[in-house]
Amino acid sequence: MKATRLISAAALAAAGLFATQAAMAYQAGDIYVRGGYSKSDVKSDNGEIANQDINVSDEQGIAYGFGYLFTDKLGIELNGTEAVEHDMTGGSFDRTPVNLMANYYPLGGTDSRVQPYAGVGLNYTHFSNESVSGMDLDHSYGAAGQVGVDLALTDRFMIGAFANYADVDSDVDMQGQQVGNVELDPLTVGGGLTYRF
Repeated sequence: MKATRLISAAALAAAGLFATQAAMAYQAGDIYVRGGYSKSDVKSDNGEIANQDINVSDEQGIAYGFGYLFTDKLGIELNGTEAVEHDMTGGSFDRTPVNLMANYYPLGGTDSRVQPYAGVGLNYTHFSNESVSGMDLDHSYGAAGQVGVDLALTDRFMIGAFANYADVDSDVDMQGQQVGNVELDPLTVGGGLTYRF
């Protein structure tokens, strides 16, 4: 009986300590950084190069982000992933995406530990290290959107998950002449930790 009471008391104390550490998850003036891991699934039917259909592989890598909240519910975020190498029919290339997002936090300014968000913005994708000699993939600009949710672990640390989509198309040049187009439109899902200042 005493052991049961001791365990119950310890559990209540731990819950109370956890609750005191979880203040408002997001509020005006917050600056935060994110880090985690993500997987990008590109669309099927990735286009043609020199009248040949191509397929591009899905890839994964380290994700990052940092942002600022202008109000309790509205903020801006710059996010992306490390350069990831995609295999494609007849070669490979590296893709480095960067997204500039305007985010909305419906529960911002509240004491809710669960903080969902949604964002819209612009994607810039840098292509490099094309393995085929003389091939060059043009950089891409397009629309982007994301949804996510963070769970406050303490006043400063959160754990979360996200999904984002970007419109990514690139003209393919060979020896300075356009020979095709690559369409990726990746859906990226991931998770990680957020630290807010």
